[in-house]
Amino acid sequence: MTRIGFAYNQKPEPEAAEAAAELSRADEEPPSSGTRNDSSVATLLAPAPDDEYAEWDSAETIDAVARALARHGEVIRLEARDDFPERLRAERPDIVFNIAEGLRGPNREAHVPAICEFYGVPYSGSDPFTLALCLDKSRTKEVLRANGVPTADWALARNAADAERIAAARGWSYPLFAKPVHEGSSKGITERNVAADADALRAIVLELLERYEQPVIVESFLPGAEFTCGVLGNGADARVLPLVGMNFDALPAGALPIYGFGAKWLWDRPENPLDIFSCPALIPDELHAEIEDVVLRAYAVLGCRDWSRVDVRLDAAGRANIVEVNPLPGILPDPADNSCLPKAARAAGLDYDALIGAALEAAAARQGVRLGSAT
Repeated sequence: MTRIGFAYNQKPEPEAAEAAAELSRADEEPPSSGTRNDSSVATLLAPAPDDEYAEWDSAETIDAVARALARHGEVIRLEARDDFPERLRAERPDIVFNIAEGLRGPNREAHVPAICEFYGVPYSGSDPFTLALCLDKSRTKEVLRANGVPTADWALARNAADAERIAAARGWSYPLFAKPVHEGSSKGITERNVAADADALRAIVLELLERYEQPVIVESFLPGAEFTCGVLGNGADARVLPLVGMNFDALPAGALPIYGFGAKWLWDRPENPLDIFSCPALIPDELHAEIEDVVLRAYAVLGCRDWSRVDVRLDAAGRANIVEVNPLPGILPDPADNSCLPKAARAAGLDYDALIGAALEAAAARQGVRLGSAT
């Protein structure tokens, strides 16, 4: 029987980390998993909550992935803690299915794959270089731009002097958008990140520099529609799943058209769901083809493997631009949570087990690993 190692990071229990309880399942773009009661736009002007564990997975997600993997072999849970290297070496699984996000440093998502490579253990998903590259939003844009893949203009602020220089620069057309360069899951992103003028930009960049202790990327704000696009497979077999469109009209009156903290965790609640997603997105065939083309080009030039989620937004001319690429996509199992990649998979006729199985099978085929049959 195939032995499948399963690498993950599980959110701490509430008593172990009060902050993690506040964002108990906020790692996988779930707009219905909010825990705060105040849903006003003004709430977003308050300091952001502690989001240290926002990218880690809930026990529910981990159990669901383990059940899906068990259809293909014996599952060996390898939580990505300090003892992960020793346990991996001792267990020597035939392949590792990796969803571990790591915790510290700009290369945190690359730690588990790098250790697997060190010990010669096959693993799923993108390699350490691609994972580190995609977590650096500025470097990602450099690679995209160098390969002719459209993405918004940007600048990088590493310190207060850079923040002042960018704010004072002539030629920028406001609004501009600022966010931490090495974060995911909308960490650090609220309505305040959309800067209408130089003073607002200077303030939010300085705040983000202090809070996250990392550079801040400043981008031209793309005013058009937004889509998130799941990709499965490798090479010529890579395919884009049905597109998920963002319905910003569903946001509260006065809210800006961004899918950030408010849309994910404040305004969409199980008892009052926010109708923000449309899948498949109802768009003209020409635009659909353009988005698929841009997504697959980004997937290829960044070196993504097996699966990813790619965020796209239209510019003022209606052309598709890459916003971010997430090679460790969120995978909440409950359809009520509106997790984007599973939603797109369901629209393509793949249930949750089939989605996990497709990523595992792509990784196994790529590396010559034989899997067991589904039971």
